[in-house]
Amino acid sequence: MSHQPDHSPVPGSHTLSPHLSDINAQFRKWMRGNLDRAAQHFKLTITGQPRLGWQDRSISAPARSAGEQLWLRVVSEEKQWIEGEFWTGNLEANAFATLSKPRVIDVVEWEHGRQQRAELMTLMPGSPCSRTDVLRHAIDLPDEWWSELRRTSDALATMPTNRVNADQALVTGRTQQQLGSWMNPVVRHWETVHGDLHWANLMGPEFSLLDWESWGRGPAGTDAATLLSYSLLVPQVAERVRSTFADVLATDAGVLAQFYVAARLLHRIDRGHHPDLAAPLRKHLDTL
Repeated sequence: MSHQPDHSPVPGSHTLSPHLSDINAQFRKWMRGNLDRAAQHFKLTITGQPRLGWQDRSISAPARSAGEQLWLRVVSEEKQWIEGEFWTGNLEANAFATLSKPRVIDVVEWEHGRQQRAELMTLMPGSPCSRTDVLRHAIDLPDEWWSELRRTSDALATMPTNRVNADQALVTGRTQQQLGSWMNPVVRHWETVHGDLHWANLMGPEFSLLDWESWGRGPAGTDAATLLSYSLLVPQVAERVRSTFADVLATDAGVLAQFYVAARLLHRIDRGHHPDLAAPLRKHLDTL
């Protein structure tokens, strides 16, 4: 649930039109060309299958340089949208030196139709807990993994920053758009949040957290509420998330965060993303 611009005309993989499918294929081929160009710049050899990110706006792959295994990511965006804080989020997240996360080693930008930004990063061990944001299968993670998740969330929450993940206008707009005007959306407690805490950004069995584009100040409890929402299709995992963040989710701030996160996800669902989450998400809302 990254706080990224939704306005970019990037082809989406959910498109069914044959003509648009051709456009999607051409765009993905073009993105692979951007990845190869970045690899050449950094003198890297791509060593694994590239992965496309949300709406194909990024492409990433493992790479090797002088025997060292690294991770290369290229993001593509229209120039008018690159001033947002998401553009530099991964690099600025190097400030979290004690957390288990990728560190950006080098960055290069160039213009090729759109603005391209390549980020060379350290490679984290393990594999993503899910191929999609939403968890759709049972997952067995050690207790140490859950403890590190909570430690990371707590350390992140207290990090001073001028970056903004969500402001009051966004919270009010999303909640009223999706849930109506019956509730008071005023946020009284803010903290620093990752902003995109879902299962495709979590590594296991050894814990690490990826994709720091969106981190910044947001409603307290946003990350716990986000992970819970993305876990609802697997009740036993959702229950583990609830127990891990019980003291956060039970507060007034935590309840408001759950309404806000649900509203943002319902907005995504309206646009064709993870429709199977709609019913359990609305059932979850009924319990708040």
